[in-house]
Amino acid sequence: MTEKPSKAMPVIGIDLGTTNSAAATIIEGKPRLIPSPEGAQGILPSVVHRPAGGGTVVGSTAEAAKIAMPESTISAVKRSMGSDVTLALGDETLRPEEVSSLIVRELKRWALDYLQLEPAQKLEAVITVPAYFNEAQRRATKLAGELAGFKVDRIVNEPTAAAMAFGLGRADEDARYLVYDLGGGTFDVSIVETFSGILEVQASTGDSQLGGEDFDWLLVGWLAEEVRKEHDIDPLEDLRAKALLKQKAEETKKQLSYDEKVELVIPLLCFKDDEPVGLTRTITRSMFDEMILPLLEKTMEHVEDVLSQAEAEAADVTHVLLVGGSTRIPRVKEMMTERFGRPPRDDVHPDEAVALGAAVQAGMKAGLIGSDTLITTDVAPFSMGVAAMQHQPDGTMVPDRFAVVIPRNTTIPATRTNTFYTLAPGQTAVAIRVFQGESGWVEENHYLGEFSLEGLPLNFAEQEEVEVTFAYNLNGLLEVSARSPKNRREMSISIEDEFDRDSQEAFLRSVQRIRDLEMDTPSTVPGSTVEYEQPELPNLFDDFDDEDGESSPAELMEETRALLLRAKAILDELDEPSRADIQQCLQDCEKALEEENYDILEELADRLFAAIMDVELEDDA
Repeated sequence: MTEKPSKAMPVIGIDLGTTNSAAATIIEGKPRLIPSPEGAQGILPSVVHRPAGGGTVVGSTAEAAKIAMPESTISAVKRSMGSDVTLALGDETLRPEEVSSLIVRELKRWALDYLQLEPAQKLEAVITVPAYFNEAQRRATKLAGELAGFKVDRIVNEPTAAAMAFGLGRADEDARYLVYDLGGGTFDVSIVETFSGILEVQASTGDSQLGGEDFDWLLVGWLAEEVRKEHDIDPLEDLRAKALLKQKAEETKKQLSYDEKVELVIPLLCFKDDEPVGLTRTITRSMFDEMILPLLEKTMEHVEDVLSQAEAEAADVTHVLLVGGSTRIPRVKEMMTERFGRPPRDDVHPDEAVALGAAVQAGMKAGLIGSDTLITTDVAPFSMGVAAMQHQPDGTMVPDRFAVVIPRNTTIPATRTNTFYTLAPGQTAVAIRVFQGESGWVEENHYLGEFSLEGLPLNFAEQEEVEVTFAYNLNGLLEVSARSPKNRREMSISIEDEFDRDSQEAFLRSVQRIRDLEMDTPSTVPGSTVEYEQPELPNLFDDFDDEDGESSPAELMEETRALLLRAKAILDELDEPSRADIQQCLQDCEKALEEENYDILEELADRLFAAIMDVELEDDA
């Protein structure tokens, strides 16, 4: 018996993971994982291989090639996302987002087959990222989806997605979740609160370079040292031996989640003086726990940090959710039980929760799930600001200090304005350098971009004021503007527009590289009887632009409801004129929502947002 998927709108959720990836969609109002066309479970190993005959292979077949042909196989590419590196894939060299796009392309093949769509059909996607991914990592993830042929509708934080999957049937429950997300390559922890159908992220923190891969390599290091002591040879200098140790370490780690000890046997690891070198060792769970304890303790430090940021105690947490394959390690559950006085929930699938949550967001966008079922808000994962000179008490000036405009964990969308001053009288131009991070020094933070505001009034009597405004939306689009209050000269830059994508030429070069790689791909995927037709890659800058650039009705309703809740939350704190203005905006928006009058709803929502911003900016001043 086969369950037929809905064809209301081809929007899917994607969890692009370090070790495994998955895609999901909404079937009869519920999120479901998309299986492979061959009927396999909907978990795709995030591994890409280039066979000697050309083409590319993704998934379990590529994973099997890691030992025999490690030089033409790439895994854990997620850890390189956002970095300015290239990766060797056999005789080709690719950027991380190009390698990731091949993984997403395979998930797209699964989705097209499952939804019974033609290969040329355009699809939209919601893709998840670790909450602690910086702007460059998020841009690279979005670009990977676009290179794969998707219109990337939204980037969602992984802990938020997991909470959405868990909270979908619990929209009326007032609760506070702690989402502990330990995957193959990244770690995040978030505090999420649900009340009256609203899911609100209160705080997030983590480490984008901590995960199960690190546990594997600790075990690899121990095994390699055992070989050195016994045979006086370093197996890590042999590429094949290194890959074999990594595979055995990963298998041992997984087995120790169920058994107290594992007998690891490698009959042939490498050669010394033309003689075979093998390895046999017994590894106990307690030995492994001791190896990884410092890293687990780092995750618990983040747990304490996020509780502090959310101003919460352990007793305030209603549910502890463990997400990510590495949370299967028994010591993780033990540590969380010890800290919170009760075991984490056991009804959350660690490998599926994030993809299912992405599908919930996609379903809301597509109108397959009522947007009034669950309204979500998220937070900015990092502080954002500009480089500025700082006055010291002794009258000296310190350059390159980080002046925060939008603090970390600010609920988004958010708009904030800070006032700065020119350095000297008579100065008619200023450089606005934009950064993201938590250090007081700009060089220790992540550079986002810069622009200049010129034509300031020529004023030798005093320094001129410059207002710098940051506007950060739900999709992680940051717009920065600088304005002179005196002559109203203004300049702005959209960080995503200028820095998220390469130029059209660079994008098309990436498209061409991927097309060239797959031109000689066999007509059937290895192990499959399904014909694999090469879908045409879209031109990012033409094919996927909406005709009018406007939000869909479902998106508009979701955003307006979130604004209504935000406005109602501040009404009691306002003076009479401001309260009257916002109450009138509220009534107008609610009437348009009730009548589903989308023609005027966007204008009314913009008016309400502007009124809220006016109040918040006055408070900041």
